[in-house]
This record gives sequence, C-alpha cells and structure tokens, in this order.
Amino acid sequence: MTTKKTVKTDPGGAAGQAARTAGGPARDAAAKERRSLLHEMLRIRRFEERCVELYSAAEIRGFMHLYIGEEAVAAGVMPELGPEDAVVTTYREHGHALARGIPAEAIMAEMFGRSTGCSRGRGGSMHLFDAATRFYGGNAIVAGGLPLAVGLALADRMRGADRVTACFLGDGAAAEGEFHECLNLAALWRLPVLFVCENNQYAMGTALAREHAETDLALRASSYGLVAWAVDGMDALAVSAAARRAAEAVRWGGGPHFLEMRTYRYRAHSMYDPDRYRTKAEIEEWRRHDPIDALAARLRADGDLGGDDLAAMDKEIAAEIDGAVKAARKAPLEPVADLTRFVYSERAVRP
Repeated sequence: MTTKKTVKTDPGGAAGQAARTAGGPARDAAAKERRSLLHEMLRIRRFEERCVELYSAAEIRGFMHLYIGEEAVAAGVMPELGPEDAVVTTYREHGHALARGIPAEAIMAEMFGRSTGCSRGRGGSMHLFDAATRFYGGNAIVAGGLPLAVGLALADRMRGADRVTACFLGDGAAAEGEFHECLNLAALWRLPVLFVCENNQYAMGTALAREHAETDLALRASSYGLVAWAVDGMDALAVSAAARRAAEAVRWGGGPHFLEMRTYRYRAHSMYDPDRYRTKAEIEEWRRHDPIDALAARLRADGDLGGDDLAAMDKEIAAEIDGAVKAARKAPLEPVADLTRFVYSERAVRP
C-alpha cells in the first residue's frame, strides 16, 4: 500500500453524517445513494469478469484492459456530473462507460465488434464512444485524451456554457508532454476541466517511483496553479465527496481542478501482460482494501444492507449482462460495403 497521505471524506461532511444519524428522509436518501454506489461498482466488476471469460473463449478479440479494483473511481465520479457535461477517458474505460449510462448491451456489442455497438463495432474495447451521453471516448494513446478535454472545455467557455469536462487519465500520463502542456493551458485560461487521475501505481509494468522523482501527482498538478488533492480511490464515499466538491467548484468558475485517485488494478495491464513486475503479496494487500467489500461492510454496519441484498444485486446484474452477451452474439457485423464509411466525408447530396 502507498504510504502517502490521502484525503478521506464522507458525502455531505458533518451534515451528511447528521442526516444519517437523525434518520428520516435525509437518512433514507443517503442510504439509497450509498447502495447505488455499491450496485454500480458490483455491476462494473461483473461486466469485466464476464469480459475475461469471453476473451479467454476468443469471442472478444484485440486488446483489452481491465478496470477490476478501480471501480470506486468511475462509480463515485460519474453521478456528480450532469448530462450536459463531457467525459474524456483512457483505454481502460469500460467502467467509465457503464457508469456514464451507456447501455451494457451497446458496450458488449462493441467488444464483440458488432454494428450495434456504441462505436458500430469499429472501436472495440479501447474506443468506446457515445454522443448521446457526451462520452467522447476511450483513447488508445497515453495522455491522448487531455488535449481533447482542454479543447472541449475551451469551446464551452467561449460559448458561455456552464459545463464541466471530466478528463480521466492514468498515472502514466504524467510522463507525457501532453500532461504538462494541457494542465498549463487549463490553468492559464481557467478552463472548466476536472482532471481525474487514476493512479493505480503502475504505468503498464513500471512502478510510479521508478519513473518519477516526485510521485505526489496532486502536488505536481498544483505546481501549474490547479486546485489539486489526493483521494483514497479505494473508498467510493471519499471519491464521491471529492468529485462533488471539485465538479461544483469547476462549474461555478473555480478553474480547473485535479483529483489524484490513489487506487490499484488487481489484474495485469492488459490481457497480454504476464504481470511479472509485482508480487502476489502486494496484490493481496491491496485486495484487503477492496472498494466493494469495504462499502458493503459499511452499509451492513449501518443497517442499510440486509443479508440477501448483495445476492439480489448480483442476480439482477447477472441477468443484465447475460442479456447483453446474447444480444451481442446475435448482432450483425458491419457490412463490407460500409468499410470506408466514417473514414471519408460524405459529399452532400444537392437537390
């Protein structure tokens, strides 16, 4: 586990705690919110686990990067964004897409390369996209999403729109030039960007301390003039509270903010990665802080999760994923005649 200090918060701070203690509608609302977080994390985990099975059976091809262990970040951040806000993310984006509201059926079809996928089967695992939810994609280039996010935020500011662009990035992005250029421009122009760095401790197979002399990424972001702080990324409630505070500040003119979510991925970098750069003991130590188990335990302790509730959630989620897989298997491939569609612009047809 990292020894660096992280910020632990609780939704609503003292007011939220008072609401839960006092009971009544406010407490019920807080309990419902926390159960929703648990459900979304479990949904992401089960979707990813099914993808592993399908990949192993060669039904999903190409590259695939799993989010297992990091679910608290996507589940905690997305509800704090509005439907008008934009999301730009990385190639490890299945959890982000699910939490943003893209149907599991559309994501699974994309994994299968089917025309009913959110990118019409052309993007696969690393290039999920959905204009309806303003989800501007996974990006296969490390740090490649940062310039897109800055551009979207600049457009919103020029139009006078009260929007936030949430930009998810990994710790590996901090070694790329785009990281420094984009944080500098965002701060210089006071753009409405919320940078969410998912620091899972490794850039592919390189540990953070082997690549960066300064491993406090929030501190590095603050050097460009951004409001930045570190958060326990294995705690869904801490993530939710931090995202709410930062998104509200960005939306109302507080300039760009940077959240360093200190988290961990249990699986290898990708399905092709032999994962020989870390010990099993390290992985097991992080598993002791599993975000799903931790939130479930808190809910049970507060009397907000019954003995069979988690099993009921699992059953509901399994049915959704089963349906998505069945639909993906039946969906058609893009016709060969459409091979160049969306590659070249289509000439306008004049009457």
